[in-house]
Amino acid sequence: MSTRLKYSLIHHDGNARAGILNLAGQQIETPIFMPVGTNGTVKAITVNELKEIGYQLILGNTYHLSLRPGDETVKKLGGLHHFMNWDRGILTDSGGFQVFSLGKLNKITRDGVFFQSHLDGQKISLTPERSIEIQENLNSNIMMVLDECLGLPADREKVQKSIELTTHWAQRSFDARKSENNLFGIVQGANYDDLRIESAQALMEIDFDGYAIGGLSVGESKDIMYRITNLIAPILPTYKPRYLMGVGDPVDLLGAVGSGIDMFDCVMATRNARNGSLFTFDGKISIKQSKYKEDHLPIEASCQCEVCQNYSRGYLRHLYQANEILSSRLNSYHNLYFFKKLMEKAREAILQNRYLSFKKDFLAQYLP
Repeated sequence: MSTRLKYSLIHHDGNARAGILNLAGQQIETPIFMPVGTNGTVKAITVNELKEIGYQLILGNTYHLSLRPGDETVKKLGGLHHFMNWDRGILTDSGGFQVFSLGKLNKITRDGVFFQSHLDGQKISLTPERSIEIQENLNSNIMMVLDECLGLPADREKVQKSIELTTHWAQRSFDARKSENNLFGIVQGANYDDLRIESAQALMEIDFDGYAIGGLSVGESKDIMYRITNLIAPILPTYKPRYLMGVGDPVDLLGAVGSGIDMFDCVMATRNARNGSLFTFDGKISIKQSKYKEDHLPIEASCQCEVCQNYSRGYLRHLYQANEILSSRLNSYHNLYFFKKLMEKAREAILQNRYLSFKKDFLAQYLP
């Protein structure tokens, strides 16, 4: 499961790209949305259900899996694919974001990050080399370099020092790789255009298997996210995949696809599902609302997913109000189906040279 990837650009419509990601014996059509499986599971969903929907690439989390059950344990049990019985692609993040968002951060040095576990307070160090070691123990198909995650807004001098550190860590991550597993660099630079370009150029000199844009969707305005994505995506290598990290709002997805992004991940699909928020092409609905109590219609009349074919809004509201586990399962299934279908429709529009009109029509239907 560790063969090197190859990206083939099939067609472009403006900056929007339709491609094929050849990975681990699979041909994965892009643009693609990747469900997040933090602890070796996409919450409330089985691997067979993910396959039914059509997913071929999901995420695992380096930070969480290294703490529990431990990356050495996963390695002894055959790697993450065998551990969770998933025979398709896995991308793992470096663990850096979770260190900054969850762990009690002690200090950052040129060597790495030193923090305390959010589980038991244990003191832990995460270096570029250790991050790669964990990911190789997990045996993910795509690994990410360790990078420093800054919140926005950020002082320019601080950002300049941060991208120098991130580039240094990226080179060490590249040098630490002992396997054939693919490795992506992560472009940082906050909201400074020139520093973003500087970061991208430094990473391209190292020559990674793919490139991610990080440090967005962290509280900045939509305008900043769109500006940076529009700036950076077109200067990244044409024949390598481009990944926008942590972005999952449907409107943002289509905006970034139009900028030339190929890969996305976000917890939004399943997290919103557990909170009773369901995605449709006519906009989001909150199934907890009383108006759905006696509603015999499916979530979305045109949706072909198993949930919409078999259950009413009234029943789904009942499950949510009764706090039944099945509520999370059915809601998550539908939302993941929606995101898969959205990317399929976007790809089809690119291939037919009508992406801008597709995006315009979607927004007119989706937004209130």
